[in-house]
Amino acid sequence: MIEIKEKELEALLGQAIQRIAPGENFQLVSITKKVKFTDPLHFFEAAKYMNRDRVYWTSTADTFTIAGVGNVHEITAKNNRFLVTEEEWEDIRSKAIIHQEENVPGTGVVTLGGMSFDPKKEQTDLWRNFQPSQFTIPAYMLTVYNKRHYFTMNILINKDDHPVQLANELAKAEEMLLAKSPIPEDSLSILNKKEIEPERWKDTVMKATAEIQAKQAQKIVLARELRIKLSKQANISQVLQELLDKQPNSYIFAFEKESDCFVGATPERLVKVEQNQLLSTCLAGTAPRGETIEEDKKIGQSLLNDSKNREEHDFVVRMIKEGMKKYCTNVDIPAEPVIYPLKNLQHLYTPVTATLKDGYSIFDIIGELHPTPALGGTPRDASLQFIRDNELLDRGWYGAPVGWLDSSRNGEFAVAIRSGLIQGDEASLFAGCGIVKDSDAEKEYEETNIKFLPMLTVFGG
Repeated sequence: MIEIKEKELEALLGQAIQRIAPGENFQLVSITKKVKFTDPLHFFEAAKYMNRDRVYWTSTADTFTIAGVGNVHEITAKNNRFLVTEEEWEDIRSKAIIHQEENVPGTGVVTLGGMSFDPKKEQTDLWRNFQPSQFTIPAYMLTVYNKRHYFTMNILINKDDHPVQLANELAKAEEMLLAKSPIPEDSLSILNKKEIEPERWKDTVMKATAEIQAKQAQKIVLARELRIKLSKQANISQVLQELLDKQPNSYIFAFEKESDCFVGATPERLVKVEQNQLLSTCLAGTAPRGETIEEDKKIGQSLLNDSKNREEHDFVVRMIKEGMKKYCTNVDIPAEPVIYPLKNLQHLYTPVTATLKDGYSIFDIIGELHPTPALGGTPRDASLQFIRDNELLDRGWYGAPVGWLDSSRNGEFAVAIRSGLIQGDEASLFAGCGIVKDSDAEKEYEETNIKFLPMLTVFGG
């Protein structure tokens, strides 16, 4: 099953111990090998028994998945998040000893994590386990790429470690994680739902509309929270399975931090970089799906012709185009959006492709694009200030970039919408909508109800 034999593993670890530089106590070593088929969700479920934080990421359209467990290093930042995170990541990447039989995206040293929507917003107790910027290098990972499966071990070794003992410990962890761990099939149900101050939220919508009519902003995105009580403690593997079954064409993710887990199925890519080729997505403008093919097409055509939704979409297209010009060449954007269908919703969609210039990284793009007008508004500073002053919740990681980076400078980030924060047998779900000059508070409220559906259905609602 495994290309690297036990003696080879011992030799690799021994060489790494010998290479620890004078004055240094530790060395990060990453070893990736190809393995036979292993279901990433079974890997994720098996990792539960190690009592360490887990992470899960999949792009269903690309059949690309990373499942990770443990934490050999964590990068956190509160101020200058993009710069601090990138500098520490580059330092780790450059010093690590990396053994890969194949240079495959999502293998080697990989860090996964996310950021809060607005670091200037006061953090509440709801997000106590999530930092304004927090990226974890897992101890063990399973990566699925082009239907091939890879197992990665990231080890922080010191001068006193013994290679034989280390190899034995790694072999035991590997055997446990790659063994099939069936996912429980007990169904969840919602005992009750609590909307957080819906009438005050509608008042905020009207206040935002007045600001826009007074030309203080062009668009302001407002989000709200729905708190649910579950019939029992949620099994994250089971939640992920439900999301995979019910939310195709999505990025499905889970970031576990102690007793909490931020999970979702977002359709919105922020940016993907692979060998300096860049792909971004303009996704704004929303409508429900129809019950018949004819009704579905009619709703989709209405969405394409709706002035409010087209205006909202065009805000995003213009902003991303301008942002890309600074760091990219060959920026290509279609003239008209198309319909992007999901299980419960359909959106206006425009893809963006480009080539990343030398000297720039995915962090430059994230810093330029976040938050897009689809999640913040326009102009950015004015809309963010209104959200900061008037929105009734701490968004935390909702609406913010989440994703991964590898040691070969590949990476991908999505915008964490259609998401929820699970805390035992309770969860907070989040949904938002773009407010423009002619917005109606009741209609915007109903739009958020539609956007809660993808997560509600996962929990049995």
